[in-house]
Amino acid sequence: MDYHPKSDFLAVLIQRGFLADCTDIEELDEALRSEMMIGYVGFDATAKSLHIGSLTQIMMLRWLQKTGHKPITLMGGGTTRIGDPSFRADERPVLSTEDITANIIGIKSVFSNYLQYGNGNSDALMLDNSEWLNDLNYLDFLNDFGRHFSVNRMLSFESVKSRLDRAQSLSFLEFNYMLLQAYDFLELNRRYGCRLQFGGSDQWGNIVNGIDLTRRVLMQNIFGITSPLLTTSDGKKMGKTVGGAVWLNADMLSPYDFWQYWRNVGDADVGRFLKLFTELSIDECNRLAALKDTEINTAKITLANEVTRLCHGDTAAQAAAETARDIFECGGLGDAMPTISISIRELPISIAQIFVRSGLATSGKEARRLIHDGGARINDHLITNTGHMLDIDSYDSPLKLSAGKKRHVRVQFNDAGHI
Repeated sequence: MDYHPKSDFLAVLIQRGFLADCTDIEELDEALRSEMMIGYVGFDATAKSLHIGSLTQIMMLRWLQKTGHKPITLMGGGTTRIGDPSFRADERPVLSTEDITANIIGIKSVFSNYLQYGNGNSDALMLDNSEWLNDLNYLDFLNDFGRHFSVNRMLSFESVKSRLDRAQSLSFLEFNYMLLQAYDFLELNRRYGCRLQFGGSDQWGNIVNGIDLTRRVLMQNIFGITSPLLTTSDGKKMGKTVGGAVWLNADMLSPYDFWQYWRNVGDADVGRFLKLFTELSIDECNRLAALKDTEINTAKITLANEVTRLCHGDTAAQAAAETARDIFECGGLGDAMPTISISIRELPISIAQIFVRSGLATSGKEARRLIHDGGARINDHLITNTGHMLDIDSYDSPLKLSAGKKRHVRVQFNDAGHI
């Protein structure tokens, strides 16, 4: 964006590549210099953890607080019951109240690693929109706010148009989502003085609706910022890998696997990700991104260390790095390597089944293909027989199971045995 901000927060967003669009940027820039801005991001509870697709917004909240302002993390206890249809090919599955509550508990745990919560002036707030949405009277809502929404305009948003062009129809339930998200912004402004909402670029229509509603009803001038959707240099949307989603919670994805994900990003992505997901200076990010050939691996290790440190803490980041060195430089079995336990009563067991149990393959068919293609190893020794059986007399415990050069699991034999 060709704008030279005077406020610290907008300067950070632009310099580090966070900013896609902004409403009334000059007025927002001035407000950020003259007052403590309260800003929020909403997170629907569709799983027990957020994945790295949400990390951009989390980092924006972190920078908001670091530059002297107040962040709000808004849990979507109410809106999750509907599901955001923005740019989705089909309708989200309906979750029970119990599932939503359990997911919120899981999601909340990650935020304290990035934000300072408490009673201080700029300390973050953790809120849940079920507080005002669950008891909302539908007829009163339509009477008070329905006239402020233009269906014509709502249909013009790309997030809606993309769904209307698909075979899967957009249900009236989903169509209401943008009304409720707009109402969230109004309520946050009314209750807490919140004047800024962040979101990915797919949230632009929802954010603009909230701004318009709040201006019409409360006569408040509020603002919206969107960030580019997180993609790799080849245009692929980030957040998932062949092995599944890159979760932020350690019980959903081990800190070692999280570290490995960042260690293995493409060369062309290193500089951008350093600016977005670490707090290294811009100069240092540029210096690391300029490294060539094998030296770029130094930058990738720095990226992995810094991102893992923020998400999981210094100890976990150090353990992951040490485990990686142990595995790749010494051929060892680092303590942070993902581990599964197999009961000796289950032995002998086929190698294909072990690959599935370990998560290194999603099915027996995929495991056999991995073996056939020369990607399966036990203790760094190639396995070529798809019918190979694992027996306690053949291997000492623990042993290292490898799928290719970068994915490893430690297998421990014991008397009980569970994953």
